Amino acid sequence: MDFIRNHLQGYGMSDTMVTYLSNIIMVLFIAAVSVIANLITKKIVLNVIARIVRKDRHKWGAIVLEKNVLHKLSHLVPAIIIYFSAWSFPTYQVLIERLAAVYMIVVTIMAVNALLNAFDEIYRSFEVSKIRPIKGYIQVMKIVLFIIGGILCVAGLIGQNPLIILSGLGALSAVLMLVFKDSILGLVAGVQLSSNDMVRVGDWIEMPNYNADGDVIDITLNTVKVMNFDKTITMIPSYALISDSFRNWRSMQMSGGRRIKRSIQIDTSSIGFCTEDMIAEFRKIHYLSDYLARRTNEIEEYNREHGINRRESPVNGRQLTNVGVFREYVTQYLRHHPGINQNMTLMVRQLAPGDNGLPLEIYAFSGDTAWAVYETVQADIFDHIFAVAPMFGLRVFQNPTGHDIVGMQDKRSGSQSNSIEAEIG
Repeated sequence: MDFIRNHLQGYGMSDTMVTYLSNIIMVLFIAAVSVIANLITKKIVLNVIARIVRKDRHKWGAIVLEKNVLHKLSHLVPAIIIYFSAWSFPTYQVLIERLAAVYMIVVTIMAVNALLNAFDEIYRSFEVSKIRPIKGYIQVMKIVLFIIGGILCVAGLIGQNPLIILSGLGALSAVLMLVFKDSILGLVAGVQLSSNDMVRVGDWIEMPNYNADGDVIDITLNTVKVMNFDKTITMIPSYALISDSFRNWRSMQMSGGRRIKRSIQIDTSSIGFCTEDMIAEFRKIHYLSDYLARRTNEIEEYNREHGINRRESPVNGRQLTNVGVFREYVTQYLRHHPGINQNMTLMVRQLAPGDNGLPLEIYAFSGDTAWAVYETVQADIFDHIFAVAPMFGLRVFQNPTGHDIVGMQDKRSGSQSNSIEAEIG
């Protein structure tokens, strides 16, 4: 600075003019040096680092570059040059140093923020991230980072110790608790969700209170994002998963079987004892041949031991019923079905009869938990059951439809016509 001033005074300029020109020249010189240093850092240093990183077999460095961590740090170079050049302007030295320091703090905060984003993406590349997500913790770290950065910026501008400002925030603790209420609740809920392994990314959860029924696609500090099966997005507060109840289908998906629990209604008026002809027809069914041979021998032996003659009355002794044989057939059909998990509970049971007949419930588990496969297996089973029930003399109960009523009217009209013709004849 003195060199420039002495050189300009050699031209016979006034002191005021010399001061102005020397300051302008110094500003231009510092600006040029800062621009050149910034260009060297970005065009040369960063390119060299990028080439080295791309040769590494790990993708971590590439993610750091993608998040522009080093690019943001490069902005520190001109700020450092300006900070240490402030002595050239004694009048404005303190102001320049403070502004440069605040700028460096802001740049550092942005770089650390980008580094946290990179760390989160790196962590997501591991399978453990689905079990132990850390996005909520990273968001807490960002909040703390911005709060500390804001305090440092204010302290740097006013030239006070940051601890003085920090101590003053104690009086605003109630306000801070109110402002960051959701974040605090979300942090506590996130810790509980993670430690208890209640929800993972990819889990299918169902929460009727929030109309959520789908897969968890993201877990943040304040919310859990759920993509419903109709492709809509539901945002659930993290603390709601702790305070309210929800259903997680993860264990079902991991078990290897999805429950089939559906019943058909048998018309009770179609239930009856099996005749000899019916049993002879049932013996032709592969799934029933062994069962009928065993059961008929057992029944005949019991009736013979107790001196029971079934010809006197069909009520005497033990007999087979068409619904009992049908229940055994459905059981054997399920045991031979390739879409049913044979290592899990399988049964065909009767429920309490009601106004709609006798419910015959199928309780089994499909061998594939995928929704489409599960529905296909379930539909195939009941397609077969509805089609085969009449072969056992059973009718599936159904409330009268318009077609049934029309048929009854046609029959009534036909019978009346026949009566009139008979009378005329």
